[in-house]
Amino acid sequence: MPITAAQTKQRLGLLSLVVSIVLVLTKFYAYRLTHSQAVLTDALESIINVATSGFALYSLYLASLPKDENHPYVHGKIEYLSIGFEGALIFVAGGFILVSATRSFWHPHPVARPDWGVLLLAATAAVNFGVGLLLVRSGRRLGSVALTGDGQHLYIDALTSIVSAGALVLVHFTGVLRFDAGAALLLGGFILVNGYRMTRRAVSGLMDETDTAVVAEVIAELQARRQPSWIDVHNLRVQRYGANLHIDCHMQMPYYFPLEQVHTELHAIEELIGQRFAVEVEMFVHADPCTFRACSLCHMPACPVRQHPFEREVGWTLQNAVRNERHHL
Repeated sequence: MPITAAQTKQRLGLLSLVVSIVLVLTKFYAYRLTHSQAVLTDALESIINVATSGFALYSLYLASLPKDENHPYVHGKIEYLSIGFEGALIFVAGGFILVSATRSFWHPHPVARPDWGVLLLAATAAVNFGVGLLLVRSGRRLGSVALTGDGQHLYIDALTSIVSAGALVLVHFTGVLRFDAGAALLLGGFILVNGYRMTRRAVSGLMDETDTAVVAEVIAELQARRQPSWIDVHNLRVQRYGANLHIDCHMQMPYYFPLEQVHTELHAIEELIGQRFAVEVEMFVHADPCTFRACSLCHMPACPVRQHPFEREVGWTLQNAVRNERHHL
């Protein structure tokens, strides 16, 4: 039996959790050897990896559940909650790291065995970067914001390890202890900014902020495959539920079409858009009857009720298709 997309996501989430646990233990061992503030900063930030990877794995499981009576739009929104939880924890960790690093900057202490610290941090950075790259690519391919966010966090973790290792090298060759705390301060600020960005992205998803790129893609597909009976499209909206898309719009059609023909036309539109995306698409099209004001925009051949000659076609764009109003000259 082939592996489903949901199973693939969960296996990648489990991989992220296992790797995070192993690496956080490695970093705390490196801190025990070096007593470096920068290494401690890196290790503390990696604790967040374990918590968020665990929550991301649980969210991927919930997102894979089918729709039910209580969740008619499936469970995909939990993925936004996952990256929001991750972003909030990262933000809190960044604040704690800044406070701790500030104290160490004014009261520096010696760093021991920097060679071992650099070696261990370089190894964790390589693993984090490799797993992070796998998660980001897979998350984008599978349409999972939880996997993508988890992978991006591992990128950040790899960068913090590199900076921490660089601080150990500087302290070893220059003897300036404040390089260690200075690197921790830099990392703390960087972590704060990325925590805010992840939280902002989660809020956007939960609040159904418009994904302009997807809306533009839907409009472009409708425009490219436009039929004479599709007189006008408006009030087009796109919502994301994890990897899945929910799309609805109003389509103006000749008022004299019988109900069966309208149903056939609307089903064709839904099929057209559903085939355009690799993820599951649920689309609802509301049919509006045309009015005589639309005659000058309509090039329906042999129209039996036309009262005005066709003048020009209004192209559907991101600016006019999302408005909740019919187009007219």
